[in-house]
Amino acid sequence: EVQLVESGGGSVQAGGSLRLSCRTSGLTFDDYAIGWFRQAPGKERGGPLCMIPPSNGRTAYADSVKGRFNISSDNPAKTVYLQMSSLKPEDTAVYYCAAVWALTAAQAMGVAGKDYDYWGQGTQVTVSS
Repeated sequence: EVQLVESGGGSVQAGGSLRLSCRTSGLTFDDYAIGWFRQAPGKERGGPLCMIPPSNGRTAYADSVKGRFNISSDNPAKTVYLQMSSLKPEDTAVYYCAAVWALTAAQAMGVAGKDYDYWGQGTQVTVSS
């Protein structure tokens, strides 16, 4: 059974930092790109924030988070991380990790969320002030 489990969410003041984790199981890292989405209160889930490719390669970021968010992975632990800094109130959302069969992170960024293969249940991030 494939599972993606997010953790690390919480409350932080504007300008602060958080690190989210996405621990996976039953999934081969070499076959999937893994990345992050978010859904703000009262809004639809947006497009991919950032992606890491299934093998060594370049990560990809949406303009809204480029320079503030960093995605990384620990392959032996089958875990993907999202380091968030300079957080803004508009970053408040439930953050989800998801996996999709893809050759590159850029390819994954072009895939609609509804077409992603696996999803976690999300973790809440709240940025105040």
